[in-house]
Amino acid sequence: MSEAFMIPKTQRAFVLPVVGGEIKLVNDHPVLSKSELLPGQCLVKLTHSGVCHSDLGIKKGAFPNKLKTDLVGGHEGVGTVVAIGDHTTNRKVSVGDRVGIKYLGSACSNCELCLKGLENYCLEFKSTGKEYDGTFCEYAVVYIDYVTPIPEVLESSAAAAIMCAGVTAYSALRQSDTHIGDWIVISGAGGGLGHLAIQYAVAMGLRVVAIDAGVAKRDLCLELGAEKWIDFLESTNLIADVIRATEGGAHAALVAAGGSSAYETAAAYLRRTGTLLAVGLPPGAMISVPVHLVVVRGLTIRGNFIGTRQQTIEAVNIAATSKVKCIYSIRGLSELNEVYEEMEKGQIAGRVVLDIYK
Repeated sequence: MSEAFMIPKTQRAFVLPVVGGEIKLVNDHPVLSKSELLPGQCLVKLTHSGVCHSDLGIKKGAFPNKLKTDLVGGHEGVGTVVAIGDHTTNRKVSVGDRVGIKYLGSACSNCELCLKGLENYCLEFKSTGKEYDGTFCEYAVVYIDYVTPIPEVLESSAAAAIMCAGVTAYSALRQSDTHIGDWIVISGAGGGLGHLAIQYAVAMGLRVVAIDAGVAKRDLCLELGAEKWIDFLESTNLIADVIRATEGGAHAALVAAGGSSAYETAAAYLRRTGTLLAVGLPPGAMISVPVHLVVVRGLTIRGNFIGTRQQTIEAVNIAATSKVKCIYSIRGLSELNEVYEEMEKGQIAGRVVLDIYK
């Protein structure tokens, strides 16, 4: 029998009144009651939420789509289902289940892309923390079909850190056309997404060359399983260094770095028929790669936008085996403004997960 939960009428939440403005913590944000939920929706009592660079970008209006009024941001939440809308017929979860909330908030389920299992590219895609209120709050409304079950052995804080960066890294690697023993180069390897990509790549049997800068990131990347390290600030010829390290060029390159130059360099150090995975989103950047290089070498350039529902389940389950561990720090929900300030200054090491009740 499902456990009954007391649901308050209001909650603490960070609200963005105006795009490009400042978020503010309110104590009277409404909580939908069970009777107000639509069929197929559930109410999740959150315990943790990750903070992503995309959240900061959404707040600043860096993305073109119009945001909802008084938006609650955040899209990396974990909590417990406390209510399910009446007349919900497809109950994949029950009240009391622990679930994850991700950027993929809903899709049409009926178009060509959805039917191919590519709902993350659906033209009617709607995102958590952008079109829908997100996870910088105590209670979130989400569609049951788009929550992710969290295994018992995985801590909620660790699961929250996987819901965006983890699935994005895993999804990109799934599309790399690589095989066990192949070389993959990860640029931005010491960052929040890159350090997860190293671990997923190693779990998939790939050999990793990590590119980033600094002794701390070098030590982290090697500890996580990268075979070789290249500091792009110290290298005098990055392309030659990568080709040498990979014994003739990388089979794939995953770019998680924040600069457009990383893409141009990556195309040059791929071996023939290699794959360039575009993951990082430098503002306003263009990929400038000679057509001759792409054609003669048979290169593939492939974009990757988050991941599918199934890929999210797989990414979380791999993390539950302890083969992938996110490096993160715990902060309180009340500290979100400070976290954004540190993020803008590049002072965040790894990822930040918010304890919703601090």
